Amino acid sequence: MTKIRIATGSDAEIIALLGRVTFTETFGDLFEAKEDLRTYLNQTFSVKKILRGLQKPENVFYIAFVDDLPVGYAKLKLNSPSSFAPSTPSAQLQKIYVLHDFLGMKIGLELQNQLIQKAIASKYKTIWLSVYEENARAITFYKKNDFKEIGTYDFTIGRYCFNFIAMLKNLNDAK
Repeated sequence: MTKIRIATGSDAEIIALLGRVTFTETFGDLFEAKEDLRTYLNQTFSVKKILRGLQKPENVFYIAFVDDLPVGYAKLKLNSPSSFAPSTPSAQLQKIYVLHDFLGMKIGLELQNQLIQKAIASKYKTIWLSVYEENARAITFYKKNDFKEIGTYDFTIGRYCFNFIAMLKNLNDAK
């Protein structure tokens, strides 16, 4: 049985661990220099950093559980305009990560739907995200859910530069 709920400060350890594991499952093989990956994981998914993020009013985290086991999480950032569409008040779908063993259960779709409903309830007209250009599974998922490409940019982790695609969804069509 799948259950999704809004995360609280007491969930920081769960989100930090899910973040480390799911990021490594998804992108770990792109890092020949494992110290760059470890540094990024330590900076991005420390319990302290996640706790600070949970305490910010513009951030909304969700955790997905299957039979009471945490298997994924998502993060929505409210009031986060994209430089590709700066005139539109927008929310940002910052993260949706699900453990590989649970990918076929449509948990990512359920998490995305929760984020979209929250953005609509918060009166945002658009939601945007960025996705690694070689993450075909995610790109297909977002396109299937009416996200449109609006630009590209580079993101550096250690000695590695990655190309990302920015995508936008009009929430007027999502109600």
